[in-house]
Amino acid sequence: MFINITTSETGDNKGSSGALVNYLEKENQMQTEKGKGLELENWFNGTGNEIRRQEVRMKIDGNIAKLGRSDSKFFLINISPSQKELAYLYEMYGKNGTKEKLKEFAVKVMDEYAKNFKRPGINSHKDLLWYGKHENYRYYKHTDKEVKDGTRQKGERKEGRQDHIQIIVSRKDITNKIKLSPQNTSKGKNKEHSAKLGEFNRTAFKQSGEKLFDQVFDFDRSVKDTLVYANIMKNGTSEQKTQMQILESIQNQQPESSKILRELSIGVAEDLFKNIGQMISTAGKSGCDLLSILMEPIYELPQINPIEEAEKRRRKKAKKDISQGRGL
Repeated sequence: MFINITTSETGDNKGSSGALVNYLEKENQMQTEKGKGLELENWFNGTGNEIRRQEVRMKIDGNIAKLGRSDSKFFLINISPSQKELAYLYEMYGKNGTKEKLKEFAVKVMDEYAKNFKRPGINSHKDLLWYGKHENYRYYKHTDKEVKDGTRQKGERKEGRQDHIQIIVSRKDITNKIKLSPQNTSKGKNKEHSAKLGEFNRTAFKQSGEKLFDQVFDFDRSVKDTLVYANIMKNGTSEQKTQMQILESIQNQQPESSKILRELSIGVAEDLFKNIGQMISTAGKSGCDLLSILMEPIYELPQINPIEEAEKRRRKKAKKDISQGRGL
């Protein structure tokens, strides 16, 4: 599950939302131009499913009280299920059913978005001014690897199922009184700043969307397909990576332990286990016998090359230093 928050697909969220609204109408425009007479996709927001783009632009552009010229006026939230998740939904609900289920899911995601600010009076999607749009396809951009190497052309439709939801959400709440910015990443450390803009933990928000999908659709997610796993394998320590790889391997042998293993993976991300022994001990208390599995002859402990890890850290630090203008 990929959930991302950006300023805008059009690169500007400090003025009118008109350009972004028109951009998200691209599938409707293509259908109209081709004259196929296909059903056009309207906007939704938890209170209605037949909202026209004119209302979206007018409401978002009118909800900017006390925002300056250089202030962000709205944000774009992208909710993109993976190919595995879409295959699961298509099997369960079919294409049209999947579209409706994704819309319902998006409403719940916006509930999580509201709660993440931890602001009095901001408790659900009903306290926000937002509009969502279901899209069927994705298209190659100039930044995609396939376009750069010449195997695909810019604007060409991507293969596979590409259902996703795009949401425009106002910087101000539904009353046009409270400022809410997901760009504030103080996580409560700056109390004065958080009082004005609300706290917002992007990682927690993304993880809540992943957890919500699994709960709503009874989806059995593998450890390897979690956001926690991706973050650890990219930024974690050698010990954390080894622990995560062990959990992944165990899940392959004991699929019925998925829930416990996912909980343990969160513990790995929070650096709760100093070593593999602590993780095994914690798992035993949860009813998961990791020790017996690790002792099986067919099991091989994942190997992390300390030299390679040190080189990766050195390159990452050098890249960071260059980006900050050090050593120049």
